[in-house]
Amino acid sequence: MRLDKFLKVSRLIKRRTLAKQVADQGRITINGKVAKASSVVKAGDEVAIRFGQKIVTAQVEVLKDSTKKEDAASMYTILKEEKLEKVEPEFIDDED
Repeated sequence: MRLDKFLKVSRLIKRRTLAKQVADQGRITINGKVAKASSVVKAGDEVAIRFGQKIVTAQVEVLKDSTKKEDAASMYTILKEEKLEKVEPEFIDDED
């Protein structure tokens, strides 16, 4: 199943077009490799998504073409959620 469709059906990301945009920005990895929206997702894969200052890592459990809202969470297991430190830009000191 395509990555963008899995993210929409599982409700990890609400819309397929948004899932495509996030993937095109390089913010999604499958098993540690940067993924495109058209990348193939299989059961057992580890998907990491960067949402702003947070990275959510989930393991794909089941692939379904469509699900009810109540059953969507059964398609994956959240492995971890990491908060990223906010990185301040470094300024160049020209007073030498």
